[in-house]
Amino acid sequence: MGAIDLPKSPNVFHPEKPSAVGSRNSLAQEYRDQQKEVNQLLEEETNKVLHHLQAKLPKEVLERLDVMGGLKEKLYNYFNQNYQNMFNRYMVTAEDEMVKKIRNYIDKEETKVLARYTPKEIADLLDQVGGADKFNTGEIEKSIVNMYGHLQGHIQRGINDLENLTNSLLRQKTDVGAFIRGENAYSVVKCAFKDNIVKPKTVTDVKLSVNILDSELISPIFHYQVTVEYLIKDLISKHIIDTIDKEIEKLKDERIDQGLDELSDSEIIFAKINKVENYTDDKVDDPKSKRYSIIAKALMERINDLRAEIDPATFDQLNIRENIKKIVDMENIRNRGFNTAINSITSILDTSKMGYQYIENLKNARELIIREYEDTDVANLPDERYQIRMRYYDNAQLIEERKAYDVQVKSFETEVQHLWDVLDMIYEDSKFLTRVTDFADLAKIYKKKIRKNIKERTGDPLYEDIAKVWDEISFIKPAETEVERMNRTYLYEKDKLRHKLILMREKMKSMYGYQYPIERRVMEERLNFLEKEFNRFDYMINPYHIQPGLLLDVDITSIKRKKATLDGMANVLNEFLHGVSKGFQDAAFASFSRRRSTVRQDIAQSFAETPSEGPAALDPGKAYLDMLNAEESRNMVPDTVEAAPKASKPRGRTPKGVVDAKPASRGRKPRSRGSDGLKEV
Repeated sequence: MGAIDLPKSPNVFHPEKPSAVGSRNSLAQEYRDQQKEVNQLLEEETNKVLHHLQAKLPKEVLERLDVMGGLKEKLYNYFNQNYQNMFNRYMVTAEDEMVKKIRNYIDKEETKVLARYTPKEIADLLDQVGGADKFNTGEIEKSIVNMYGHLQGHIQRGINDLENLTNSLLRQKTDVGAFIRGENAYSVVKCAFKDNIVKPKTVTDVKLSVNILDSELISPIFHYQVTVEYLIKDLISKHIIDTIDKEIEKLKDERIDQGLDELSDSEIIFAKINKVENYTDDKVDDPKSKRYSIIAKALMERINDLRAEIDPATFDQLNIRENIKKIVDMENIRNRGFNTAINSITSILDTSKMGYQYIENLKNARELIIREYEDTDVANLPDERYQIRMRYYDNAQLIEERKAYDVQVKSFETEVQHLWDVLDMIYEDSKFLTRVTDFADLAKIYKKKIRKNIKERTGDPLYEDIAKVWDEISFIKPAETEVERMNRTYLYEKDKLRHKLILMREKMKSMYGYQYPIERRVMEERLNFLEKEFNRFDYMINPYHIQPGLLLDVDITSIKRKKATLDGMANVLNEFLHGVSKGFQDAAFASFSRRRSTVRQDIAQSFAETPSEGPAALDPGKAYLDMLNAEESRNMVPDTVEAAPKASKPRGRTPKGVVDAKPASRGRKPRSRGSDGLKEV
């Protein structure tokens, strides 16, 4: 920080330039009509003198007075030549000096105002060094840094959008990488591009699901039905964690100040765990336990099972539980997070010109539905449209969602298998009076010959006697472990059902060819229905892949060669994630508040000479003696100071890293220039 003393007084000499030295014009006059004002002044003074003379002198004297063109003109010229010049130049000088003083006064007052936004110790330090008015750019520099930081963020997001669009144009297609930026890719649960059923050549459908975890939300979200006790316990838990973090930061600073090594990641975790018992415990029934040090046990019992609404029959404004609930409700802890997310998504849609005609805010269910058009019939909707469904899930809801998902998968397996059995029976009946239709018929004919001529001679079992493990539809599924049981992907089951649907359609084509009897029409109708519903189900999100938090489910329909809604919604989602989510943070990189950028060997503060010039710098023996002295003085250094590495006696050629000098040459050592000829001991 610094200040430049600019010249604050006129440094130009000119009779006419405004505010110059010796000028009769001033900037403070704001370019008034100076001549008119002077004429008015002179006219008034001249008339006053004339009236005074006429009143004092006798009439005879006035008649004999030599006026030479008139007394009024002489007086006028006299005032004009003397009084005007002196008066104007005096006024110009006075005005300029006044402006200078006022400007200096304003500068001092502004400096005082800036000092109020500076820490007191820094303001005192600056005042002692050179006065606060000399160091008044601190807050301005901080503001400029903040402005440049925000500007750089906007520019960076704009460049990212430009890169995504450029890559999309170069690839000649739209993919997930061009739709959502890399720093938000971790939050994507599912993103699928597929051709529209009605217009597959020109229109594409996009399904995007984003899951923002509870730990990643900037403002935490709670369900409307959560109890007041849960909210207060959550606040107490956050307070305890923040207090532990402050103690750990203090511990790390103390270790750095003492010269000790920094704590590793695992040591920080263990230190935090060990400090938990200092603030809470598991003694629920003990009123004097540490868990009730912030809020008493009696108050916690009052608000037990107290939810967002109280029965009007038992409501009393003077009760303790009602007042505690009112304090919590006034802080708006229950609704703050979800309302913030709603305001964020709606404001971004408005500013990005992505309007919507339908919005339904299910506040108590923590669900928001936004559609660009109110109608839901695909036949009446345009090819550019979107639908957003945002919902908050807790662990209990996800458990029920997973149960329903399990039942739905089993139901599809049952229905598809039933159609498979019906088609198989019809196929078997169609082989009546035909000897060979498929490989199974041919194998059945040659079964006896194979057993007699091959299997009896080799001793191998018949094909029909071997257990059939592979169903020829999908490969054998590996045994499940605890990971698969807790996180069912159902990829194997879905792939098997998809193959069955394809095989049944091909089988019907081979069976009937170009004939369309009633049996084929009924089975194809059923097959089309199951295939349509299965694709819709497969398009949904697997709840086993969702974690408790905010789920954003977006359905977009966009024209392939236009992609207006697709590009606009990509910007909306990126801005929404930037404003609602803290993003993925690696604790290993964010845990240290202070780091040593370099490891210095002189941090031990040993008392050894390090001559840079003269004969001592070229004498290896002198440097080696200094090292020995430093080794002896190291015992005097406190234990908290990091010890310097031990130096061993050099053998043969002296390493350059120990003593920065060339090896001594053989023979007599020449005397260096500038030496006084005395030997050093």
